[in-house]
Amino acid sequence: MNKTKSSSYICGRKLVAEALKSGRPINKIYLQNIVQDAASFAAIEFMAKERGIPVVRVDKAWLDKLTEGPHRGVVALASAKEYSDVGDILNCASGRGESPLVVVANEILDPHNLGAVIRNAEAAGAHGVIVPKRNAAGLTDAVAKASAGAIEYIHIARVANISATLRDLKKRGLWIIGADSSGATAYTDCDMSSAVAIVIGGEHEGLGRLVGETCDQTVSIPMRGKTTSLNASAAAAVMLFEALRQRSRKERATL
Repeated sequence: MNKTKSSSYICGRKLVAEALKSGRPINKIYLQNIVQDAASFAAIEFMAKERGIPVVRVDKAWLDKLTEGPHRGVVALASAKEYSDVGDILNCASGRGESPLVVVANEILDPHNLGAVIRNAEAAGAHGVIVPKRNAAGLTDAVAKASAGAIEYIHIARVANISATLRDLKKRGLWIIGADSSGATAYTDCDMSSAVAIVIGGEHEGLGRLVGETCDQTVSIPMRGKTTSLNASAAAAVMLFEALRQRSRKERATL
């Protein structure tokens, strides 16, 4: 693990407790395994769980490497930007008079990969990005930097359950399209000109079984080389700009 002094980290029981009380966006909290003042740690853990913030137990040596300074057994990983909710994303589309174009980034762990996905989404005119609370990168400084500033111009929602969120989007009229190397349909043969959510899988599990089964359609990106797949940000770019091409063509046809 590389040592860091990133401003995304809040160290110490008092500062973390105040951040929780104030409602500051926090991605995750690390608590030291063995401590003397268990009561204060329990209070922090209770507040975190009330807000749905993941709590991870680690040893002191791990925290020492993470922060390079005093942490008193508690470190919070703060968000570089306040999260929106899914309703904000759909309202953004409505406000522009456009059919929703949403990216669902499922379990992308690499912050540079997630930042690039966000950058691609904003550049293609997507209305928002949805990420899971657990097993995924949060909106850290590294993500913000990798997005090249795009994080400031697009809604990003964080949800507890991706499959449940996809089912809710279906009820709201969106067609759910998963990018998967085993998809029987080529992405260019899929209609993305109307209300759609494009699901991009993570580095290790891809879409995952439950998320894949929740999608209305899975599509593949044809490959000719020896490489059998693209990373998440590259796949997102291919899908998003095909959606943009289809939407632009549909707009021209209605003029």
